[in-house]
Amino acid sequence: MPIDTPNNTRATDRPAQPPWRVEGAPPSPSDGSGPSPSNRRPAWLRFGWMLLLLLGLNWVVSSVLLAPPARTPVSYTFFLTQVKAVNVAEITSTGDTIEGAFTKKASYTPTGEKQAQQVDRFTTQRPSFADDNLFAMLQSNGVPVNANPPDAPPPLWQQILVGFGPTLLLVGLLFWVSRRMASGAGGLGGFGGFGRSRAKLYEPESGPRTTFADVAGIEEVEQEVTEIVDFLREPEKYRRLGAQVPHGVLLSGPPGTGKTLLARAVAGEAKVPFFSISASEFIEMIVGVGASRVRDLFDQAKKVAPSIVFIDELDAIGRARGGGQSLGGNDEREQTLNQILTEMDGFNGSEGVVVLAATNRAEILDAALLRPGRFDRRVTVSPPDLVGRRKILEVHTRGVPVAPGVGLEDLAAATPGMVGADLKNLVNEAALLAARRGHDVVQNNDFTDALEKIVLGTVRGIMLTPEEKARTAYHESGHALLGMLTPGADPVRKISIIPRGQALGVTFQSPATDRYGYSAQYLRGRIIGALGGRAAEEVVYGDMTTGAESDLDQVSNIARQMVGRWGMSEAIGPVTVLPPPGQESPLGLDGVAPATKELVDSEVRKIVEDCYAEAVRLLGEHREQLNRLAHRLLETETLDEDDAYAAAGIDRETAPGAVARGETGGAPAPGLPPEQAAASGIEDPAATPSGM
Repeated sequence: MPIDTPNNTRATDRPAQPPWRVEGAPPSPSDGSGPSPSNRRPAWLRFGWMLLLLLGLNWVVSSVLLAPPARTPVSYTFFLTQVKAVNVAEITSTGDTIEGAFTKKASYTPTGEKQAQQVDRFTTQRPSFADDNLFAMLQSNGVPVNANPPDAPPPLWQQILVGFGPTLLLVGLLFWVSRRMASGAGGLGGFGGFGRSRAKLYEPESGPRTTFADVAGIEEVEQEVTEIVDFLREPEKYRRLGAQVPHGVLLSGPPGTGKTLLARAVAGEAKVPFFSISASEFIEMIVGVGASRVRDLFDQAKKVAPSIVFIDELDAIGRARGGGQSLGGNDEREQTLNQILTEMDGFNGSEGVVVLAATNRAEILDAALLRPGRFDRRVTVSPPDLVGRRKILEVHTRGVPVAPGVGLEDLAAATPGMVGADLKNLVNEAALLAARRGHDVVQNNDFTDALEKIVLGTVRGIMLTPEEKARTAYHESGHALLGMLTPGADPVRKISIIPRGQALGVTFQSPATDRYGYSAQYLRGRIIGALGGRAAEEVVYGDMTTGAESDLDQVSNIARQMVGRWGMSEAIGPVTVLPPPGQESPLGLDGVAPATKELVDSEVRKIVEDCYAEAVRLLGEHREQLNRLAHRLLETETLDEDDAYAAAGIDRETAPGAVARGETGGAPAPGLPPEQAAASGIEDPAATPSGM
């Protein structure tokens, strides 16, 4: 049965409410429940009074500035003396009062004073009993006698210009700046517009949209966000079952995996307004600006709901509060974070506004951001596997003419560890290389040369002496030979002694398949292979150079994580005593005892020394193969996989590394950059400091 409402309308007679609403917004004027008008004066009236006050103040100040300088009273006798001395420039007489100016400043000592003063402008009083024929005396000495008052005010136009000009100019300048900033030219938005949001709005109808067809290699992540797209398209299907759209979705993962692209695809598929902003754009020097911009951003999103707000690099303002890097609970970053928390799940809810955020460091975010009700769903965007890399290459080669002989499957297999941004860069570098070579289509050698340029570096046009070239050949041969002999090591793909980037030579090793678990044996093999260059120099030359600097950095990093993070040391045990890379305490307050740190250093040194001894032993036992490989490398400067194994006299299928590897492969160890696992090179001391 219908229920009568207080204004005699029935509930069933009300217009149907839209599925999207904004909680906390002021009621519409039609319902009669809005707030009563304010009794304060209008803003224009207050501004007018302020303008009049400024003009009045400016007029008073200008009157003082335009007033003529004061005149010094002198005796009539002194005046006559200066007339006789022909030192009076002109006078003006009104009654018995005489005012004028001396031609030169005269020294005058007033009656009763001892100190003389220099007089320029003067005034004096002619006695009524004087009988000195003053007019004739002035004429005989050439003194002009004026009839106008000497201190007459300046013309009216000068009074208006000086009295009102500065204030009108200042007001006009402020008005022009406010109008310009309000139109978006400077992002200030008027006198108090520092708090205006700088988010870019992408409308569904404006230009080509990004869809899921433009995203490849992360299908499992697409399924996580498909529900959001479906909810924004058909909200009633979920609302009648009591389901609510997630307030926020946090996309985390390494750089370049496609987090921003995925957010654009969600907006494109849902066909709703999409607000995009970087978290660092909220922060300014002025306290409170960040929080104001957050409020303005969500206000704009609510007005066009349903909509999507995308905040990139969330860790810029979402870092955990109260940590060692925090400056207190009242700084600008924390105020901005508090405002985001309130907007996402506070008294003023924002139904119909979905917040997407991307970060590379989800582990440092504040716990209040990650709780249900704010970022309800957390999606990890991982680097693509072999199939994913092939699909990404297909997406990026749509507009690139590729030669028929190019196999994207082989190219995907040669790029383990690369993410979407890396693969896009690879295709672009290959296209640029093909254009420089005059090709009509991008050929297979263009892709392989582009991959070498990205992974190994750009070729440097420097000439090495025969001694440096030979030492570099043995250094790289040591890396390659240990890669062939060490059980579980990644296959050797290419050896080169052509200077590239900052290295004089490079040995490139990459796994054949993707791998996600790393054994202690594999990591020790990585260390032995990285120490192969230094070990080869000691075996052949009996000394060492600075060329192993990057190798030692890689070795120290792997060994330290083995001991302090992965529990691969019997002395430390299966515990974590070191923080993740990048999360070290700036003051060293990590809760680890000094004795434990000394034990970690001791275990790291033990692992490295054992691996180095193993590298020296293997190269000493296979010295003949090391010599053959180095001599062949000196002849050709570059050896690919087949030539390298043939030069070393090792069967590719029966090599100790391939037999122990079994599945043949590996990937960069957790926490290590892919380029460290891809190549080991002898550093150029001129390009990289040796640290000596």
